[in-house]
Amino acid sequence: MKSLFIDCNDQLAPVWQQVLRDGDPAIDVNRKPFTAAELPQLLNGYDICIDDHSYLPTQIAERCERLKHVVFLGTGASSYMNVEELAARGIAVHTIKGYGDTAVAEHTAALMLACCRDVARMDREVRTGSWSPREGVQLAGKTLGIIGLGGIGREVLRIGRGLGLEVIAWNRTHLPGAPLVPLEKLLAQADIISLHLALTEATRGFLGPAQIARMKPGVILVNTARGALIDETALIERLRSGHIRHAGLDVFHTEPLRPDHPLAGMDNVTITAHAGFRTLEASMTLLRRAIDIVCRIAADSPN
Repeated sequence: MKSLFIDCNDQLAPVWQQVLRDGDPAIDVNRKPFTAAELPQLLNGYDICIDDHSYLPTQIAERCERLKHVVFLGTGASSYMNVEELAARGIAVHTIKGYGDTAVAEHTAALMLACCRDVARMDREVRTGSWSPREGVQLAGKTLGIIGLGGIGREVLRIGRGLGLEVIAWNRTHLPGAPLVPLEKLLAQADIISLHLALTEATRGFLGPAQIARMKPGVILVNTARGALIDETALIERLRSGHIRHAGLDVFHTEPLRPDHPLAGMDNVTITAHAGFRTLEASMTLLRRAIDIVCRIAADSPN
């Protein structure tokens, strides 16, 4: 079976070379930019596609005649393709979990601290000649509310406690020993809310206008999970009103985020470029697991 890594970038290319092993199946690598419309030509003759956050619309994928497997680099394939529609057309989507729990949790903590102390805003202002020390939020003794206690959420819980925060959490399933509270209580009591849910049809828009309205005035909201978990219009409205003091966002409904997007022009929003999982350690684990999936597919193939 022929395999192609469709969107290897300059950052991942040297990591890819590090994790390759003797005996791995041949995997071609594309480093040139392409449009969605060019995918059928790019994937012509390939059975397996490794995808690092490129959109794969169903109507495009079904024109890729030999494509049977998509290995998505991460867990959030649903943000970039319709997994169910692809499955109905005989294309299996493979995701990779747990490779970067520590990396994303540390990035969450970085955004949390940056939001509490207006780090990005002061950095911008000082660089343009404005010296305006800003009053921040002290973390010690505040309440951190974690929504979703998977691997990343549990790491954020550990880090939060280490920073002196009182931690409460909500999870879709019961976890013995976890500091779980009802969602309504978390929204009302947390000074900082950090979102760590997988994106599914059940969780899309999980924090809608009603949930955001229940948040404590002056709350700090951090999202390193998926942009579509939050109703964007309601988020912008509450940021403008000051009900949400500051948001730290690594993920967005549409990526890359446009420079003219309302969120990009707000001083009380700290933005990063979907980079939470981007550490050398996490990238090496991620790419090696992707290759291992290709190995398993090739081994199971009758061809």
